[in-house]
Amino acid sequence: MGSGVIDYFLANRTVGGFVSAMSYSATTYSAFMMVGLVGLTYKGGIASLGFELTYLVGTVFLLVLFAPRYWVAGRRYGLMTPSELLSTRYGSKWVGAAASLLCLVTLVPYASVQLMGMGYLLEGVSGGAFPFWAGMAVAAAITVIFSIWAGLRSVALTDALQASIMLVACCLLVVFIGGFLFPEGWGSAMAARPDLLKVSWPFPMFLGLTLPWTFFALTNPQVVQRLYAPKDIRSIRGMVAGFSVFGFIYTVLCVILGLSAALLVPGLKNPDGAMAALLTKVPRGLALLVVLSIFAAAVSTLNSIILTLSSMFGRDLVRALTPLSEEKELRWGKLLIPVLTVACYAFGSLKLGLIAVLSSMASAGLMAQLPVILGAFFWKRGTAAGAIAGMAAGALVTLALYWTKTNFLGQWPPVWGLCSSVTAFVAVSLVTRPDPAGGDFIETVASDVRRTFWQGQDF
Repeated sequence: MGSGVIDYFLANRTVGGFVSAMSYSATTYSAFMMVGLVGLTYKGGIASLGFELTYLVGTVFLLVLFAPRYWVAGRRYGLMTPSELLSTRYGSKWVGAAASLLCLVTLVPYASVQLMGMGYLLEGVSGGAFPFWAGMAVAAAITVIFSIWAGLRSVALTDALQASIMLVACCLLVVFIGGFLFPEGWGSAMAARPDLLKVSWPFPMFLGLTLPWTFFALTNPQVVQRLYAPKDIRSIRGMVAGFSVFGFIYTVLCVILGLSAALLVPGLKNPDGAMAALLTKVPRGLALLVVLSIFAAAVSTLNSIILTLSSMFGRDLVRALTPLSEEKELRWGKLLIPVLTVACYAFGSLKLGLIAVLSSMASAGLMAQLPVILGAFFWKRGTAAGAIAGMAAGALVTLALYWTKTNFLGQWPPVWGLCSSVTAFVAVSLVTRPDPAGGDFIETVASDVRRTFWQGQDF
């Protein structure tokens, strides 16, 4: 049981390479994959593969570049949350508070997607006997238990098990479908629906959905916080390599399942119900295993989000307003776990749209942090005022465009949100005074990365 905040939220920075890789994979690949990506493929065909592989390539590139920087910064400065790094770099607790507030508001829709995935799945598989709200309630209850029980130590270990279940179940389902439902082979089966193999997405749609996901590894705090937890350099490298392999296999399998659903159960009004409909075509035991794997995916992602947001609430928001002892900070964090879970349940109950689109909308809002994060590591001229202005401008523009359903000049809101964030961050930084310690932060982190990761010295 985690006793202090670092032990509770980061497992005392002692997570090994295999568990780190599986935990990162389970946190990243949520119910969005087996429900949302399958539904997106069901509706739009093979174009979803390009969308998801772009995310994977972008994530691996960003991990290679930034995972060492977050790891050494976390140890050098005793950091616990992604927002705390921004406060340290820009010399203002309000930068971290602004980033945490943005994450709290934006991640509720994304977290609710995990509950929605379980609701749709159990309702579809049971033929309506297990209602949507009940599926969400079960997932929410388990999330609270896992998160409160022992913090990241509990979440990381259950993530490793859940990621294994996710991959095995997905493989078995694809093998069964290919061997028994398409005995003539995949090629012959796909010949009946050549439209599924055409890129049907217009470029603005592809860019609008893909852009936020490309930078997911930097802007989503639940995965960034994982970069503080590995115990050593070897574990960090193992995490990146393991995630790369897991991500590629899981992505291809989920797209195959989406195409299979389009062939076997065409005509569904709600594409997010494609997986549930597909499972009616397979033996009950296999269907149960797949349901369990999707449940694992949803819970692993949701409890990671809830755990990270609760740590940010105590560390970056409450402590910005009043001094806190470590005991009180931990108490505030644990208090927020059930509150956030209830908020996610309430939002998910609204059924506001396709799971894939809701996920991208949430990531688009978080992308307002991107120039601020890049500036934290590479631009000494960036200031606290510029950081706050950039995050505010990007988030407000993205929200306004989504709210009014406006695609200015044909481009989706994430494009203009990012442009607004970059413009405000740079412009305000150039007319305000930077914190002198910010340059020292950049140089210290860069020096530590060279010394530990490239020269092989101990930290």
